Amino acid sequence: MNLFVSLKYLVALDDHRHFGRAALACHVTQPALSNALRALEENFGVSIVKRGRNFAGFTEEGERILATGRRMLREHELLQQDLHSREGAPAGHLLIGAVPTSMPIAARFVAMLQDRHPGIVPTLRSMSSIELETGLENLALDMGLGYTERIDGKRAPLKVVPQYVEHYFLLRKAKREKRGGLQLGAPTTWREAAGLSLCLLSAEMHNRTVVDRAFASVGAKPEPAIETNSVLTLALSVGAGRVCSVMPGALVDAVRGHGELEALPLVQPRVEMPIAFLVHDSNRPSRTLAAALAFAQDAEWLAEAGRHSGALDG
Repeated sequence: MNLFVSLKYLVALDDHRHFGRAALACHVTQPALSNALRALEENFGVSIVKRGRNFAGFTEEGERILATGRRMLREHELLQQDLHSREGAPAGHLLIGAVPTSMPIAARFVAMLQDRHPGIVPTLRSMSSIELETGLENLALDMGLGYTERIDGKRAPLKVVPQYVEHYFLLRKAKREKRGGLQLGAPTTWREAAGLSLCLLSAEMHNRTVVDRAFASVGAKPEPAIETNSVLTLALSVGAGRVCSVMPGALVDAVRGHGELEALPLVQPRVEMPIAFLVHDSNRPSRTLAAALAFAQDAEWLAEAGRHSGALDG
């Protein structure tokens, strides 16, 4: 039994919570993954996975092995990066999670980071805030891009690297299509927006909490016509139907080329939500993470993030 391979399978099962998806992620068959986990159980002499028709979680002993396995794999990756990196030329993998509304900014970040450091191989995953925070806590993620307002003293210590501020817009179909891309309309209020047919992110997304809170501040509680956990659906539903949507500037910026759409800044209240990179602060950073953190604080990158975060006058 290869211990590191078996631990990777165990971690993949925890990440995907499904035997088949974990096997696909590890590029092995499901029987191969299951056999490796059974061999791991035999090696430690305890049950690790709760057996059933579907994945039902880990035993108490399994949770302890999983936590230790993550630390072992992290130390292994740190060693690999130390051995294969040169000064100023980090090499290795970097796993970044981002809340869906920040994905346009996160995508630019990983592309520019990889261009600056070709030895870094970033993986970017779209995650809910809860998934992102859990991933940081259990060291499944190197860094995450999310809402700073969710940080509290109950969670693992996190290093916060501010990136940009989310501003909110009402996105609607324009009366007439305009050449040259997205149209910018006059400001509108949250109360006015509440009376429209809306497509909003679903309740488990933190962005929806922010939006509902803004509506509640003016005594409104709209019933959305469409709910989704896909940010792409927000823009496409506006373009294809008669609904409007409330979207942060980074998403609105991503549809600048759509001349049939119009974005109206939302005011009364003016909502501003700080977005930052979050990193588990209790462990030494890998070579790739250290380079990513340095780039996240670089003036050139911060200017780029600011240009695409919702300042639609630029």
